[in-house]
Amino acid sequence: MGQALYRKYRSKSLGEIVGQEHVTTTLANAIKSGRISHAYLLSGPRGVGKTSIARILAHEINGLPYDDESHLDIIEIDAASNRRIDEIRDLRDRVNTAPAHAKYKVYIIDEVHMLTKEAFNALLKTLEEPPAHVIFILATTEAHKLPETIVSRTQRYSLRPVPQDQVIAHLKEIAKGEKIKIDDAALELIAKHGEGSFRDSISLLDQAGSAGGDVTREAVERILGLAPDEYITRLTGALADGDSSTTVATLSDLYAQGFEPAMVAGQLGANIRERLLSDQSTDPGADLRLLERLLDVPAGRNPRLLLEIVLLQTALPKTATPSAPAAPITHVPHPTPVTAPKPVTPEAAETGGTASPAPTKQSPQEIPVATAPVSNTSKEDVPPTVPPDLPVTTNTEDVAEIWQQALEAIKKQYNTLYGIARMAQPAFDGQKLTLSFKFAFHQKRVGEAKNRKLLGDIMQQLCGKPVEIVCVVADGTEAGTAAKPDVSAIANIFGGAELLES
Repeated sequence: MGQALYRKYRSKSLGEIVGQEHVTTTLANAIKSGRISHAYLLSGPRGVGKTSIARILAHEINGLPYDDESHLDIIEIDAASNRRIDEIRDLRDRVNTAPAHAKYKVYIIDEVHMLTKEAFNALLKTLEEPPAHVIFILATTEAHKLPETIVSRTQRYSLRPVPQDQVIAHLKEIAKGEKIKIDDAALELIAKHGEGSFRDSISLLDQAGSAGGDVTREAVERILGLAPDEYITRLTGALADGDSSTTVATLSDLYAQGFEPAMVAGQLGANIRERLLSDQSTDPGADLRLLERLLDVPAGRNPRLLLEIVLLQTALPKTATPSAPAAPITHVPHPTPVTAPKPVTPEAAETGGTASPAPTKQSPQEIPVATAPVSNTSKEDVPPTVPPDLPVTTNTEDVAEIWQQALEAIKKQYNTLYGIARMAQPAFDGQKLTLSFKFAFHQKRVGEAKNRKLLGDIMQQLCGKPVEIVCVVADGTEAGTAAKPDVSAIANIFGGAELLES
């Protein structure tokens, strides 16, 4: 069986550790001067050399040559699988035994933050005053989870992510030794994806080299499942232009090729971040809000739907203009008196203006009043009046205000429904709220019985009377009767799982 490259090229001495000179130099000088502590704490991100330094330190303290063979007096404990108080009590009993061959008995406890509270308490006294022949080396990726009483009894050394240029140089040496032909662009992508972790970067190089042939950036992208840069650039441009159609089409292409929404969200977020840092963003506030929402995509219950909603929330507002609403506002006549028009004097008629009416002693009741046209409908057909505090109105601003109040009520408890409903263009006539959507999928989701009932209850609370909820697409198709082409288009994006018609 072949040996993994990260194990084959593991450092054998403190001088071979790359990128942690601030730690290795101090430890080497302490060993030379004989200033050995009874407990060390090595903290830092994964794959930067914590375990390697612990093993090398344990051997050099005892003057032993370092190799992969285990030594009787160097005991490694994985705290993730030995975290209970019983294991620590057993350790506490065995520390009193003298080392078999070496000068010191060294206990390396990896991922020490995984110990339980009771286990930490059991370890505390031994860690504070261990026998003279015992040394503890603790390693963790999450030092903030350790009790302060433990940290204060150790010498702490914080390891840093390895700089990208040092990772690339080290990978080149390994590739040369393994006869792996790889170009600089591929090395740069591997080092970038490793995020300062030597182990992750070397493992990825090992995987890329196993494929055979020359390793290119495109080959590494396929291994990582990264979408081509052209798609991410197209998405970024569509969002900036408010082009929702291109946004949905690009997502459809990416999903058809098997790219995961979490990876797409990560790449898009990295692209937006670079644009912000380089001062190329035309709307930094909007980009920051989008960047924050993209972080929620990987953990979402339906990452595909969530990513689409997040992107359309950014793109759709830019497509609508006040002069061209997605759905017309329906006007309902009201048989209520209106103010009489002002009389026009001959002088004003000649000049095209309107003169002020002459003073009169007539009472308000004697002033002629024009009435609205009489409808053929009976009195019972007239819509009921709305309470004075929320008058029935077809004014665009009033409709928007009522709908905004409804959205705020939805957002408090139903965040996913809010994300879809806010894309609707409302038309309200006092008895019926018509929600017009650009995409049939969104119309169908809001048009579900439970969602329409929820919206109806909220509107009834706002208006003081029952309100019918009708969901349509831009062409006027009501919920439940969406055209076949629209369903097919959305099915291409979401795999059809939620769009099967009964």
